[in-house]
Amino acid sequence: MDQQKVNVLAREYCDDIKRKNKPIILSHHMLPGLQQGQEKMSKCDLSSSIFMDDDEAEMNVKIKKAYCPPKIVKINPCLDYIKYVVLGWFNEFKVERSADNGCDKTFKSFDELVVDYESRYLHPADLKPALSKSLNKILQPVRDHINKDATVNDLVKRVKGYSVRR
Repeated sequence: MDQQKVNVLAREYCDDIKRKNKPIILSHHMLPGLQQGQEKMSKCDLSSSIFMDDDEAEMNVKIKKAYCPPKIVKINPCLDYIKYVVLGWFNEFKVERSADNGCDKTFKSFDELVVDYESRYLHPADLKPALSKSLNKILQPVRDHINKDATVNDLVKRVKGYSVRR
């Protein structure tokens, strides 16, 4: 069941039992799945989702295979990750590339990135490795914590054993 439906159901239940204090629903932008045509990430499709415990190699493969059509901004999961995760975390998005491909560039806003992406000055082949690098930087402290703390490592393994992830 969709999270919004579950939250509404919980609030309606509170009305039925005459409970004054109802759950508060705080929603954020729903990130799409990484594959074409996926409106949201799915835990069942491992290639369409990024998990907190994905290692660097898994992340790189997922982003490399992600849907990211040149010049198309709407319904582009890679650009959504940059807009809602990377820019929110770092306040910039750095693309490293050779002089032949336009040299390095640091984007300070999503609008600035969109201009370059729509004009093909920024190509998916340059954007994807930069996105992988940024997401890996964000997740590395989580990976380190999981690897250094035996209790957390055991808990992650137990949770994976119960989930639909294969």
